[in-house]
Amino acid sequence: MTELFTLPFLTGLALAVLLPLTGLWLRLRDEWLAALAVAHLAGAGAVLALALALPALAGAVGLAIAGMLGRHLPASGHSAYAWLILAGWALVLLVAANSPMGETLARQLVEGQLYFTGVVELVAALVLTAIVLGLRGRIERHELALRLLPPTSGAERTQRRRAGLLIDTVIAAALAAGTLSIGLMATFALVFLPAWAGFHVAGHWRRAVAWTIGLGVLGYLIAFTAALALDQPFAPMLVAILLVLTTATRLLARRAC
Repeated sequence: MTELFTLPFLTGLALAVLLPLTGLWLRLRDEWLAALAVAHLAGAGAVLALALALPALAGAVGLAIAGMLGRHLPASGHSAYAWLILAGWALVLLVAANSPMGETLARQLVEGQLYFTGVVELVAALVLTAIVLGLRGRIERHELALRLLPPTSGAERTQRRRAGLLIDTVIAAALAAGTLSIGLMATFALVFLPAWAGFHVAGHWRRAVAWTIGLGVLGYLIAFTAALALDQPFAPMLVAILLVLTTATRLLARRAC
């Protein structure tokens, strides 16, 4: 691999671990649609920040966190994510249409320009991956307890709410980093598809984690290599590879039953 592609490769590899793992938590919540909603908001935040001469990453992370934390508002639910998808999509196109640099970034968010990422994107991906892996045990205990064990006191309910806010912040930041580096739909594919297959084929939680991360990393490595070898755009190649890989995994698991 040439030095030109080393940074993008490492950035994408970190995201191939980070995004499927966060996708598994969202699937456990049955909130996988949040990934698409927050990715749209991250794109809108990046375009808006660029139009205001601010760092794109700061705008993406800020608006993504605001959208993710919005699920804690009263009466919010799955319909809120559909609302956020439409709001993010409209904001991206309206700002892009009125800003030359915004139009360029909006196109990159759709196409997924991994090869043009640099040190900032790599550092963001590595830091977030390290945070998620370091907190993984606590996060998973919190998410599983939230599904299986009702709170026994007001203090425990408050503690769970605070932990949920922190976890949502980390997930939103991960989605923002993915959207800026590999594009909106490639980010959603890495969040949704490996977890979709991993949940189906695994018999218990640890195996689901292994399957989900393994499918994400394998799909990324195949897509990165194939995109370079065939001179194809990376993002649609990644989405296509993940669609084939995860669907085949589910079909083979069904036949084995």
